[in-house]
Amino acid sequence: MSAPSPTPAQRPVRQRLSAAQRREALVDATIAVVAREGYQRASLTEIARAAGVSKGLLWHYYTDGEELMAHAARVALVRVRDAVAAGLDLHAPVPTVIRDAIHRAAALLRTHADEMAAIHAIATGLRAPDGTLALGAQEYEQTHALQEELFRRGQREGSLRTTDPRLTAVMYQGALDAMVAHLRAHPEVDPAACADAVADLVLDGITAQRAVDGQGSPAGG
Repeated sequence: MSAPSPTPAQRPVRQRLSAAQRREALVDATIAVVAREGYQRASLTEIARAAGVSKGLLWHYYTDGEELMAHAARVALVRVRDAVAAGLDLHAPVPTVIRDAIHRAAALLRTHADEMAAIHAIATGLRAPDGTLALGAQEYEQTHALQEELFRRGQREGSLRTTDPRLTAVMYQGALDAMVAHLRAHPEVDPAACADAVADLVLDGITAQRAVDGQGSPAGG
């Protein structure tokens, strides 16, 4: 004998998602699908299914798949940036903060594997109408601004050389990107050891090295 069908009052109420929740679900699904399938094989049908929405609903929030992909990559970039910053002790000496940040960046391929894979796939696969990469250096603008603030503090405190903070931020981010690319290509490399090597190179270049002679005046800078 089959069980009686639930009455309307007994049926679970399906929660109606807000527009913001649907957009977040679509972003989460895009990151997951692109990370698993790659940029070229990630279909909008599969993304909509993973998000639990109809494919037609995609067009209510995004003009096309390219806009969705770009937005998902930018959200993923913010997530990994926030993950690096979240555990930093910003009251520590600036060189210590920088070394810790480099270690956290080196661990992202493990701690935020989907976000990192999606960022890489979309950044290298998404093209502008003229064929150039759709995502470029402008995506780092907020990241560079935060880095500049840290570098300026180090300069004020005397722990960092008085170089151009924006140029320092660009070079620093370039070192992080190169480190992550190396770790992605060589998964056998120990991330912590790699981070230490990169931190040594970066800090050797930007840390103020002031030896004081017997007269109490700076002997070098």
